[in-house]
Amino acid sequence: MTSAPQRPIDVPPYQLQPLLSGVVESLSRHSVHIRCAQAIGSEIYVGCDNGELLRFALQASSSEAPDSYTLLSRQSLPNEKPIDQIVLAPSISRALILSDRQIHFYTLPALDVISSNQIKPIRNVVTFAVDEQHLKRPPQFMNDIPVPVEPIEFCVVKRSAISLYSLRERLFFQKEIPLPSGGFLARRTGKYLCIADKEYYNVIDLVQASMVPLLPISQAPDTTVAVKPLITVITENEFLLLSWTGASTIGVFITGDGDPVRGTIEWPSHPEAISLDYPYLTTLMPNDTIEIHSIETQGIVQVIPAPSEESGENRKALIACLNGFFIPSTQRSEKLRKTPVRLLGRKLAKQEEEEAEEGEDDWTKARGELDTVPDIPALDA
Repeated sequence: MTSAPQRPIDVPPYQLQPLLSGVVESLSRHSVHIRCAQAIGSEIYVGCDNGELLRFALQASSSEAPDSYTLLSRQSLPNEKPIDQIVLAPSISRALILSDRQIHFYTLPALDVISSNQIKPIRNVVTFAVDEQHLKRPPQFMNDIPVPVEPIEFCVVKRSAISLYSLRERLFFQKEIPLPSGGFLARRTGKYLCIADKEYYNVIDLVQASMVPLLPISQAPDTTVAVKPLITVITENEFLLLSWTGASTIGVFITGDGDPVRGTIEWPSHPEAISLDYPYLTTLMPNDTIEIHSIETQGIVQVIPAPSEESGENRKALIACLNGFFIPSTQRSEKLRKTPVRLLGRKLAKQEEEEAEEGEDDWTKARGELDTVPDIPALDA
């Protein structure tokens, strides 16, 4: 079952365009699958289930064909275990990569591993959440006016505790907050951490070290059916949580204090993934369709149909790239077509220039006559 826009807008906010094809087929004789990806600027980073980390960069095309992404480097993590998550922190030129319950640290954009003498991997990690406001900080370029680089802060969820860290050139441990119920999905914005355990969504004030239960992941009578928790950060003090009712899924907007705001969003089935590109929320549905809702009105504005069976595509996830990335476009070559231009000799060009100046003088004179406003005599009181 798929929703349909009640008031479709004239120009849909999104169109689907392939970026990379055959990413892993040409890299190994064995079956390799993509587990995660991230992108920024002209770079795309891909993590595979065999522990390989791939770096692609947008290369200019010398022909009329559009630019394309090309593999620049490939490397394997030390344990060669599946890569579960890639997080890019461009303001400090670092990438945080989760694999085999460890967070490894790399440089951006080259993906050079940071020596364990400088930063040791963090172990026993269930999941982690970087402050999304810090992830939105732009990178510094060589020509920019130098400004002090602020550290990024993130939470590491372990089996029964949350560890707080800050990262710049070095990694600093801040404190630990007990978490008896554990958690396996978390999102952070500012001092608030929204976390899902096996049954409930909770919000934690990291300064006060206090937790407020919010709502169940599933409200359905049948508790044997596993429901995937989904959380996304909306603003500096707002989260969106998805809860399955047994007949549909509702999205509830919650502040860091646990108060509901806005309205609610409803889906006919439980989404596989969600992604925010304000003011739009994109969801991947079980039938491979993609639904786009407006955050402001909570209404559905676009539905991207599922791929055809002939294409063989299988949509797995949605990924938000907070600092944006470049997309090769065929429209440039379509718009910039060659067209014949008549070349003028010097004499003819001078003659046309004089005629143009003469016409401009006549127009200026006529315009001046039109702009003349007659004096209006003052009225005696």
